[in-house]
Amino acid sequence: MRSRRDVLRSAVLGGGASVVAATAMGSLGPEAAFAATAPAQKVEPGAPDPDFAEGRIRSIKENTLLVLGSNLVFHTIRVVDGTSLWKLGPVAFDQAKPGDGLYARGVRMPDGMLAAESVWLNIVNIKGHIKNITGQTLHLDHNGHEVLCHVVAGKSVAIHSESPPTEDLSMLKVSQHVQILGAWRPDTNEVDIATVFSPH
Repeated sequence: MRSRRDVLRSAVLGGGASVVAATAMGSLGPEAAFAATAPAQKVEPGAPDPDFAEGRIRSIKENTLLVLGSNLVFHTIRVVDGTSLWKLGPVAFDQAKPGDGLYARGVRMPDGMLAAESVWLNIVNIKGHIKNITGQTLHLDHNGHEVLCHVVAGKSVAIHSESPPTEDLSMLKVSQHVQILGAWRPDTNEVDIATVFSPH
């Protein structure tokens, strides 16, 4: 049986791959996002991981993303059959937009292009304490900076201690410390909530 990495490699080398939705080879839940920056293979300490890329999308052509990394290095990322995409939940490729931030993991091809296994768009994972709650918005103090975190109907869930995820966020209180996994609204201090983790 071929591995997922073999499938990705052949999809790129074969060319003409159609772009499919995020769940083609298994769903990508928010909890998987914590693995976004974990090396898939052993990398020497201090050396860049060849199978990882991050940055902001500069342009999109067909199923290829041109991304400018935070270190000002350009990455060419190909999305193929089997690529999982996350943007507050599993999404289709047409949800990727210029200006979006991303993390991508996949297989580095001989020409330097990255055949993406997983792409996380605008993902943030922040901790802080709730300063205020207004309507469907949490005002989070994150290291002295206010982040407006929006509850998204049908998407946002809370996990209290060891309890299962719930769409009922009414247990969240002002001054409570929380961890929020969500999708950044580019060029703002605002985030759409995927999951709020509350220790109690």
